[in-house]
Amino acid sequence: MRYLILCSFLFSLQMLQAQSEASFHIMSFNIRFANPLDGVNYWDNRKDLVVSMIRYHEADIIGLQEALRRQMDDLKAALPDYEWVGVCRTDGTQNPNPDNEFSAILYNAKRFEWLEGNTFWLSETPDVVASIGWDAALPRVVTWAKFKDKFTQKIFFHFNTHFDHRGEKAREESAELLQSKVKTIAKEIPTIITGDFNANDISLMYRTLVNEAHADHFKDAIQVTELPHHGPLATWSAFQFPGEPGRRIDYIFIKNNVKVKKHAILSDSWSGRFPSDHLPVMAQVLIE
Repeated sequence: MRYLILCSFLFSLQMLQAQSEASFHIMSFNIRFANPLDGVNYWDNRKDLVVSMIRYHEADIIGLQEALRRQMDDLKAALPDYEWVGVCRTDGTQNPNPDNEFSAILYNAKRFEWLEGNTFWLSETPDVVASIGWDAALPRVVTWAKFKDKFTQKIFFHFNTHFDHRGEKAREESAELLQSKVKTIAKEIPTIITGDFNANDISLMYRTLVNEAHADHFKDAIQVTELPHHGPLATWSAFQFPGEPGRRIDYIFIKNNVKVKKHAILSDSWSGRFPSDHLPVMAQVLIE
């Protein structure tokens, strides 16, 4: 009997270890564009903090927002095992002139193989480069990638976005467009969605995305994590708050057989300084 109990215990340990090795860490991180007016918080003064966050927390795939091409180059130089995909929102290229923002996906190329991907614009004409939708102030994009996990051979999709900061209608319409595109592109394949959605979790935009009455709804990773959430319940820092109350505007969503093992909003700071005006969101996920 003791032998059987020991065998059962060892088998359970092996299963837990296998799940741990098969899981990986996904992050959503608005790194704040390199704005010379930011003074002490200018990119050159905090890029090492951003890199340290990614490296220490072992983020395997990062959905970035507000990343200029020069910032992507800095991250790639500091993280040589990582590659990135995406195009600039203003011209649809990887070498914009003048430089502007990407919603790029940075990924550990030792662990993941990029299979295919693309970018579409959040507008009435999503295939038109630089198109501005509804009441938005700026062109907004979704970059997506199809990956194969080299460790497990599992296939999954990652969609990354940054919704408009002014247009409420644009955010609501963008939510519906995103759901439609995820359904069309990913179909029933496991999918992770990251982004700065510029709206809190009582907004119509958020309710649209997670509405269980909608066949194409997403699940908010914070709501389905196996281990209780770690960290503050807000993601806006303004370079000074460890999560300003009521300002959870950055999210990780899941769809189609993705299990969330852990979920956190990371409020790491260095002597009162934050790596960005947003706190990164991170989840340990398992593709089932």
